Amino acid sequence: MSAVGNAASPRRVVVVGGGPAGLMAAESACDAGAAVALYEQMPSVARKFLIAGKGGLNLTHSEPFSNFVGRYRERAQEVGCWLQQFDADALRRWAQELGYPTVVGSSGRVFPADFKAGPLLRAWVRRIRGKGVALHTGFSWLGWSATGALRFAHGAETVDVQADAVVLALGGASWSALGSDGRWTTTLAARGVDVAPLRPSNCGFECAWSAHLIDKHAGAPVKSVGLRVARIASPSSEARSPDCSADHLATGEFVITRHGVEGSAIYAVSAPLRDAIDADGAVDLLLDLAPNRSAAQLQQALTRPRGKRTRSEHLRRATGIEGVEAALLHECAAAGDLDSPARLAHAIKALPLRLVRTRPIDEAISSAGGVRFEQLTPDLMLRQQPGVWCAGEMIDWEAPTGGYLLTACFASGFVAGRAAAGLHR
Repeated sequence: MSAVGNAASPRRVVVVGGGPAGLMAAESACDAGAAVALYEQMPSVARKFLIAGKGGLNLTHSEPFSNFVGRYRERAQEVGCWLQQFDADALRRWAQELGYPTVVGSSGRVFPADFKAGPLLRAWVRRIRGKGVALHTGFSWLGWSATGALRFAHGAETVDVQADAVVLALGGASWSALGSDGRWTTTLAARGVDVAPLRPSNCGFECAWSAHLIDKHAGAPVKSVGLRVARIASPSSEARSPDCSADHLATGEFVITRHGVEGSAIYAVSAPLRDAIDADGAVDLLLDLAPNRSAAQLQQALTRPRGKRTRSEHLRRATGIEGVEAALLHECAAAGDLDSPARLAHAIKALPLRLVRTRPIDEAISSAGGVRFEQLTPDLMLRQQPGVWCAGEMIDWEAPTGGYLLTACFASGFVAGRAAAGLHR
């Protein structure tokens, strides 16, 4: 790979990876005057993007910029720099220019007006091709040749490609069947690039359900509950009460699975749950089964005479809790809690569900880890590999679902593509 382009011809930029970050890098580099070729290992581009949009493509979110940036937790400052160049409003304008205006849902999430990913992607690919970007599919990146050329496997052949600048947009390690397999981590590590281990994000978790609960309630949604993450004592740490340091409040819905729990409310707190399991070996997820009522109100209702009603019927009439929520109380409450109005009210407000591990990374919506920010210049060039930029999920950041993942992928591709083309802020 040559250090600079020929002054008599456009700068040659090669993008490796055809997801949203790679496609945006290719388009932004082309718009900046570069001659761009994109190589994707799958038979078509943006397969994960298409799958993610099957239930309605959540492109971004409409909340204020300061709140939006805060979703990136410890990497809010770095990702915020990308978003200053390409934010949620820019993404909505981008979709509008492709002929797909956006709408804001009741939760603030932003979708194409037709809620479909396929037509939007096809229009984007047509526009990219029309600008002169060469798209090559079925090319698996192998690294670099001895002479510095990019090396690809294409069928039974090995192909070397020269470039003046490269943007790597290789994804994380979730949904490997769609192309994000994380194999690139070994290639970059061998070149001295510090890569944080890839871990599941926006994922499900495992717990030890009873056979009865699995048989009766696997697949059932648990609706309108509050969630808090409570660190527990590890064998090497000082003893702590189960609800010590409970924080990360979220409210929403999740689903009981045969292995544990998953769903939107779980994904919203998946990062602190995962980090607590890594630190302590397990974590308690505190469920508030009645988020709109106080413990005192619940205790007062439960103290009323039961009469001839069964305990389950009394619980239903006093608190509205029945079905899978009632089953969770029987599953997770301590012995004797169901017979004491005060203890039962407390259990309803803070029912501890012990989670012991994440589900496999290949099942996760996204992944954390990747190229550490310390390895990158502000415009996302690898310090160890001058002339090579990174974009998208392969960088060490994460975000909850709700449009934040896609927006940052687009923004990082925009930044890296412009920089690779030689156009800096």
